[in-house]
Amino acid sequence: MTILLDKGARRSTLLSVGALAAAMMLSACAGGSATPPAAQNDDVLISQADCERNRDAGTITYISGYGYSASAGQLDVFLAEELGYFDALCLDVEINASGANGQQLVASGQAQFTALGSASDVMLAAANSKNLTAIATYGSVSPFSIFANEAVTSLKGLEGKKLGYFINLTPIASAMLDNAGVDVSKVELIKMTNYDPTVVTRGQVDAIVGYASNQPESLRAQGLPFSEFMPADEGVEGTYNVMEVNTQFLTANREVVSDFMRASLKALEFCLDDHDECIDMIAKLAEDNNQGSAFPRDQLARTWAVESGWVTSNPDLAPGMQTEEQWEPEYELVKRYGGIDTLPALSEMMDTELVAALYDDGALIWPGK
Repeated sequence: MTILLDKGARRSTLLSVGALAAAMMLSACAGGSATPPAAQNDDVLISQADCERNRDAGTITYISGYGYSASAGQLDVFLAEELGYFDALCLDVEINASGANGQQLVASGQAQFTALGSASDVMLAAANSKNLTAIATYGSVSPFSIFANEAVTSLKGLEGKKLGYFINLTPIASAMLDNAGVDVSKVELIKMTNYDPTVVTRGQVDAIVGYASNQPESLRAQGLPFSEFMPADEGVEGTYNVMEVNTQFLTANREVVSDFMRASLKALEFCLDDHDECIDMIAKLAEDNNQGSAFPRDQLARTWAVESGWVTSNPDLAPGMQTEEQWEPEYELVKRYGGIDTLPALSEMMDTELVAALYDDGALIWPGK
């Protein structure tokens, strides 16, 4: 379902989020209480020529793969619209939060932007599409973990036990098991459809490959004992959340794409500075659109408490900046564990200059500052 966001007052969105949305990415953290620096509806901050250029690009459609999740590359897009930052740059943004087929819609030109969970996801998709370009990476740490029943005290201990996964095992998880010396042929792999993390603590499966900011945090909030194994524990490097754009749209509208990212990163900056107000806003959006049960504030807060740290995990890169060197470890993992015959070169999958040009000595360049 497509959501058209009202340009006058604060936007209200309407969406349908599936079970994956409700379970894989959920929340955020607390901070100060500064008033959001929202732009007024008539507060255009760019030149008339630049404004006309952005308006001439027409409606820009963003696909949120996980609804109102408190995740970089997602909540910042919602809040850039709420705070008026897109309006300030004369961008007409439409948000589709149904979470379905984001990459296919963007690759086909039916939408322009979508976010994915890691560079691995981009690489795996690149094998099937030539019309997607990664323009922002939001962290230099893998978001995945393997969480297990407390009786499992090492990954090697998964031999002879049941390991659940969602969609695919992921190259990151495969590398973790390999580095830990696990004989995967001795592990019963189960594709999960139940996103309740307590299936691990209740022993229905022994462990699950999950999203570290979601299911494990839910177990902690419930005070349930479990074991958790992080990629870094096994010397595995990864990346967190990637923004992709339709390549043809990028080629024809590079300045427009830059301004979309500028507005989104401005909202991300706000969410990093004031966790509490940011989460209040995204939680209210979810509640106002009958998604409060899928994205309750406490879960959103827990997720952003973790994921905001991932955004700032690399002191050498400002939020959203990316380099080929940052992606290289994961590139090698995808070549080894991704089951792909031919993987495009990194330079063919990513644009490392667009977001970098939005910063001046680590500070986001915002019109009128």
